[in-house]
Amino acid sequence: MSDVIASAWWGLLPAGIREQADGYVLQDARMRALRVVFAAGRAHGMGLHDAELVVHARYVHHGDRVARTPDSPLDLESLAALAAGAPGRVVAIEAVWDGDTVHDWFVDLLAVTADPVGEYRLATVYRGTAVRHLGGEDVGGRHPSAVAADRVGRELAAHLGVPFHFGSPETPDDEAPRYVPGSPA
Repeated sequence: MSDVIASAWWGLLPAGIREQADGYVLQDARMRALRVVFAAGRAHGMGLHDAELVVHARYVHHGDRVARTPDSPLDLESLAALAAGAPGRVVAIEAVWDGDTVHDWFVDLLAVTADPVGEYRLATVYRGTAVRHLGGEDVGGRHPSAVAADRVGRELAAHLGVPFHFGSPETPDDEAPRYVPGSPA
């Protein structure tokens, strides 16, 4: 879609919807902006993909004015502090693939806990976060999120004296085997 077409779709939306969508964009709430643009645009024949492109165009329009959501910290001290605040005893650190239409594939770094049994998200490693963390390092064709999560996850697990598990470090797979408490990583 060209900027002209995105602008035409944008012009079809009522002023209140445009104001609300821009408010969400400025807050870096992409999915909320998408939801309101798509809901109001459907009446004019706008599809979901069209709405995604319109919202992207608004991000480009606002540029540096968008209050970007900060990256998750990936340094050992911060991750250890977050793990210490987990509700329960940390028994493992796990890296798990996830993805969405906004970020594509990313990796969640989790503290697996016992007493109570559960998991606690320590960081979300989006591609951009990983590239900044790795300083543009060549990752040999692997997904940067996997490389960064694997490194910091292993470092944190060693620091805490618990196993580290990453079911699919080479290929994005949100159905990869998960860590089972009490089993080796």
